[in-house]
Amino acid sequence: MAKKLGIDRAIIVPGDMDRQERVVDLMGEQLNSALDLLLPLGKSIITVLGGTTVAGVAHHLSPKLSRYRGLLFVPGRGAVGVEIQSNTAAQMMASETGGKHKGLYLPENVSSEALTLLLQDTDIANAISNIYNSDMVIHGIGRADVMSKRRGLDVMTSSKLRNDGAVAECFGYFFDQQGRLVKRIPRIGLQLEDLDKIPHVFAIAAGASKASAIVAYMHHAPKQTWLITDEGASNLVLKGK
Repeated sequence: MAKKLGIDRAIIVPGDMDRQERVVDLMGEQLNSALDLLLPLGKSIITVLGGTTVAGVAHHLSPKLSRYRGLLFVPGRGAVGVEIQSNTAAQMMASETGGKHKGLYLPENVSSEALTLLLQDTDIANAISNIYNSDMVIHGIGRADVMSKRRGLDVMTSSKLRNDGAVAECFGYFFDQQGRLVKRIPRIGLQLEDLDKIPHVFAIAAGASKASAIVAYMHHAPKQTWLITDEGASNLVLKGK
């Protein structure tokens, strides 16, 4: 699976998350083990992107991860929703591990002029600095149709995304099945091109319905990516469907 996708490693848990809720528990356990393996002793900054799957695995991180480690969890962007925004997911991971959390409390989409003014605020400037100095990133991979609704895109834009064959969304980028960029939504926070500078990157996505999105995004995933997924998605990816 990893060789096919051109990444460092793929961890595949049993089941299909589209039909079995317990799959997210297994993925959370695998993420916890991987973090324990890769995180060095001492201080680390972990940037977290929102999403239902990322929020789901957050509950399975262990306080043991903070043994001899100082973990700081930060959101990779401003809010998208309420329950699954980056701030919430980062805070949940900090709470489960006994680590620290620093929020980024500003809208995801603001003008460059407004951003210049906002960055004069010390707390916001420090939050952005933490993101770009991260040791690890944990993010999800979204289906284009689901994310267009979640991001509140208008009917015309959503229709154009469908007509252009968009199947995946990640970091504000919409991709078609071949990984071609269909649309980019400007956003504040971690950018796709920033991932190359992050030592460890985890992509969390599962379920047969996510197979196309996984394939599309992986055209752009950095080599050091670890994918945590399930049999439902991996079987379709490997069959080329």
